[in-house]
Amino acid sequence: MRTIFVQLSIFQIRKILKPMRFGFQILLLLILSFQNISAQQVNDLKRKKPLTRILFIFDASQSMGTNWEKNKKIDVAREILIAMIDSLEKVPNVQIALRVYGHQSPVPPKDCSDSKLEVPFGPGTAPRIRQKLRYIEPRGTTPLASSLEQSVKDFPPCEDCRNIVILITDGMEACDGDPCEVSLKLQKQGITLKPFIIGIGLDINFKESFNCIGTYYNAAKEEKFKEVLKVVIAQALDATTAQVNLLDAYGKPSETNVNLSFYNFISNKLANNYIHTINVRGNPDTIILDPLVTYRMTVQTIPPVTVDSFKIVSGKHNIITAKVPQGFLSIQTDGGNQYRDIVCIVRQTGSMKTLNYQQMSKTVKYLTGKYDIEIPVLPKINIKNIEINQSTTTTIKVPQPGLITFIMSSPGFGSIFLRETGKPLKWVYNLNKDTRSEILMLQPGSYTVVFRPGGAKSTLYTISKTFEVTAGSSKVVELF
Repeated sequence: MRTIFVQLSIFQIRKILKPMRFGFQILLLLILSFQNISAQQVNDLKRKKPLTRILFIFDASQSMGTNWEKNKKIDVAREILIAMIDSLEKVPNVQIALRVYGHQSPVPPKDCSDSKLEVPFGPGTAPRIRQKLRYIEPRGTTPLASSLEQSVKDFPPCEDCRNIVILITDGMEACDGDPCEVSLKLQKQGITLKPFIIGIGLDINFKESFNCIGTYYNAAKEEKFKEVLKVVIAQALDATTAQVNLLDAYGKPSETNVNLSFYNFISNKLANNYIHTINVRGNPDTIILDPLVTYRMTVQTIPPVTVDSFKIVSGKHNIITAKVPQGFLSIQTDGGNQYRDIVCIVRQTGSMKTLNYQQMSKTVKYLTGKYDIEIPVLPKINIKNIEINQSTTTTIKVPQPGLITFIMSSPGFGSIFLRETGKPLKWVYNLNKDTRSEILMLQPGSYTVVFRPGGAKSTLYTISKTFEVTAGSSKVVELF
């Protein structure tokens, strides 16, 4: 498909940006200004944005009823959360839900099952969440681990959704659960991204205890809580630009046209698949990645190259680099098409693991280095330490075979051997014992065929003949 690049007027740009969030507007303005991005690409960025589902887990335990500077903790948290929900209500491709714990059973006694999904995911949930928050009163204990574990069923099945948990709490786990273990389990299963935890009025020393659960933000003061919540929401919604520089042997980002697979490093789930491209300005093209995900990237070269455990920094254009210098390997035959269906085995030198099956007469790109090639002709050709260099083609020439027809007086047992001066006979092939004739393609060289009819019960009936094969020749060898 041909991409038509257009120059947009200020009026047209405003029209495109009008329905978007402010942060995404800035992102697209930068791309439009400096990348000469096409109108189609702008639409693709908008269309490919996945559904973001944010589950607020709200602490309504007894301690939330205590004073926090001028007001009760729950009143401050409730007021600011409602304000943020008001703003989220207008954002496209976002759904929100509310789980509350500690609000159903008073303490004592301690009820560690006191956690409930009050408003499930769906369109237009903001009014119900606001209504529910207004009438929640703090009563019970703090079952953090249980609430996180129960959140699994709060997210309905979805193939292309970002599942985010924002936990608002003023205390540590009060039951027997391990919230760190539960959080890691959810991330490994790909159910949720790394949770956000907002600590209300907590001592800074609690930071390390919460870091194992997710990304911790400390709102030590009332005015800080609103600021922290805005930062968390912005991170939860932002998509961030990046480019992948595939470096050649000279350290230049010239390699391209290869698949890039981005995996969630924690869950091992495939997050994005791109075919790397050099844009019209001669630079690696811009891609969109989720700043909440820790990535592992596999560059699907032969062999593949992996960049492990990296994060995208929100709010900036990220550069990801991978060293993938490549050259070409071509396996050709002189004349004729007898070998058109032959598939060769390519291995890295020193390894017995098959790296690739390369069809004869094809040219394939590999990382620079040394390779061993096995060509399954008769006799088999093994070539060691073939070197692939940057941006050059290494060509292997396979001689054209000769066509040999073996004719026997009756079916029997026979073998073909290669004759090389000063060396023992080298086995090449066993003839078909159930037929009186067989046609083989053999590489040029000197051969011996040894045959005994199947009905002959004495070795004295063994027949041995030598013959020569030349490229492109045709010959009949009679074994009687």
